[in-house]
Amino acid sequence: MADEIKSLDDLKAAVAAAPVAEVVAPRAPQRDKLGRSYATGKRKDAVARVWIKPGSGKVVVNGKEMAVYFARPVLQMILRQPFTVANVDGQFDVFATVAGGGLSGQAGAVKHGISKALQLYEPTLRGALKAAGFLTRDSRVVERKKYGKAKARKSFQFSKR
Repeated sequence: MADEIKSLDDLKAAVAAAPVAEVVAPRAPQRDKLGRSYATGKRKDAVARVWIKPGSGKVVVNGKEMAVYFARPVLQMILRQPFTVANVDGQFDVFATVAGGGLSGQAGAVKHGISKALQLYEPTLRGALKAAGFLTRDSRVVERKKYGKAKARKSFQFSKR
């Protein structure tokens, strides 16, 4: 700022001369030619590739129905959370492939992928999903084992004699 503003009149003139900030256009939906949105979800060591499209609410994971692949009700509830928060229960079909990790991590990865895909399909849902924390990747992973230790931090039993 080469020019110094020393009075209120100078300030008003500077504000009037400043360019007006442009209004940011709303996000555009991202869909492929088949009308689907794609996203990748991750949790622990699990990676899920998720496609969503309008439908009856059918969820297929690795070629199996959700109730067969994720037999525990808690894991099924985790998968339904993004739809409940966005108020679109039973309006989208989900096709997901997931690899790595255990069932809990895989359920979290699919949930993350569904949330991201929903936000890409319908950008107006972003606020609700972000407020619920579903668009943030949970970066916690298992700590590696260190040499001289039984596990990552656990030491072997110590004996003085």
